[in-house]
Amino acid sequence: MTQTAMDSLKIAHRHLEKVEAAWFDPVDWADLAMYGFYCLEACVVAITLHLGQPRPKSTHPAKVALARSFAASHDLPDIEQLLIALNDRRKFEAYGDVELAEDDDLDAQDVADEIRGYFEAVEAMVAP
Repeated sequence: MTQTAMDSLKIAHRHLEKVEAAWFDPVDWADLAMYGFYCLEACVVAITLHLGQPRPKSTHPAKVALARSFAASHDLPDIEQLLIALNDRRKFEAYGDVELAEDDDLDAQDVADEIRGYFEAVEAMVAP
């Protein structure tokens, strides 16, 4: 079965639901970072497929580059730094062997709002 843009958007939505549940006090940073990261990457895949491009490689740097490109060419929010921060936080929470940047003072509600905003922008672009 060939994945479509709408398939990817549905996956992103499932991840977004978990993001929405994770940012309340007490914040579940493991879930917020992991599902936020997955949501954003699924959104990038949805845009890519919507534009008729081949599915991006399953690498984080490839999707960061696409997100940067889509922000410039399609007036989407710039999530490049958020993707990087969430990936670092995800690895920190999962493995404990990644040091967070000294300026990693992510606010859970702001992160959830930014993820939701990106999803909604992609949804508006991709959904019929």
